[in-house]
Amino acid sequence: MSGKDAETSNQVVPQFVTSFEPHHGVAVPVADGVERLTAPNPSPFTFHGTNTYIVGAKSVCVIDPGPDIDAHFQALMAALDGREVTHIAVSHTHRDHSPLARRLKEETGAVIVAEGPHRPSRPLFEGELNPFAESSDTDFIPDHALADGETVEGDGWRLTAVHTPGHTANHAAFALEDTGILFSADHVMAWATSIVAPPDGAMSDYMASLERLLTRDDLLYLPGHGGPVSEPRAFVRALRTHRLMRERAVLERIRQGDRFIPDMVKVIYASTDPRLHGAAALSVLAHLEDLVEKGLIATDGPPKLSGEYRPG
Repeated sequence: MSGKDAETSNQVVPQFVTSFEPHHGVAVPVADGVERLTAPNPSPFTFHGTNTYIVGAKSVCVIDPGPDIDAHFQALMAALDGREVTHIAVSHTHRDHSPLARRLKEETGAVIVAEGPHRPSRPLFEGELNPFAESSDTDFIPDHALADGETVEGDGWRLTAVHTPGHTANHAAFALEDTGILFSADHVMAWATSIVAPPDGAMSDYMASLERLLTRDDLLYLPGHGGPVSEPRAFVRALRTHRLMRERAVLERIRQGDRFIPDMVKVIYASTDPRLHGAAALSVLAHLEDLVEKGLIATDGPPKLSGEYRPG
């Protein structure tokens, strides 16, 4: 264990950072050869908006062009200032990240790269509706599907795909080689935990992806919303602990007699903005799916929002 790891090993919950200046409409440098342009789409789910990143100097890669908002497109084109765009990298296919890729490709001729088209983490059960269906960019198809570990490069930069499913089945982070920077998108963010909502996302996948990041030696995360994560390994360890605490809280509510998700949410998320209780219910469902798979709890039929749960 290094000295820095020793200093942060007692951190058991993430120290979220909610101070962030989005500078809407203006690209700001955030690292050597990296600029951030935040889209004007603030919400309880997107914080101050989606971060679009420009990587490179003369020829560049645009990471997560964002939502198809004209003001954001015009600001992006102004920030590019005539530079060649060779690649457009998309971390995942939620509508706050991917739709503008098509318009940017038409304007620049760049190649769109991503893990793949949108898909659920598991098939929908009979009669089940995807609560995030309207948030999913099902029209997105990359020009090239990046395999895990595959690299694309341009003038002075190389990006490697790091598959991190969980938030969505096709979520990928991008490592900027030789810099220690990882564009972590919505998998790890400094301002809040990522939403893991079945069937789009899966908690077992999300936790496995956190474990994978702990095997890496990245020095800085640049996420899809909010500011950077400056001590990523300590932060990821804290995120893992936070999720395991949530899992234990769900298990404890069932042991205390709660049988339905709304009853669990009322207690576990008592201090959370009520506008986010719908998302919280989906997060609880994600934990319940994982707990059923582990055999720790039981339910009749597949796990679902309206299901009844009991100790295994």
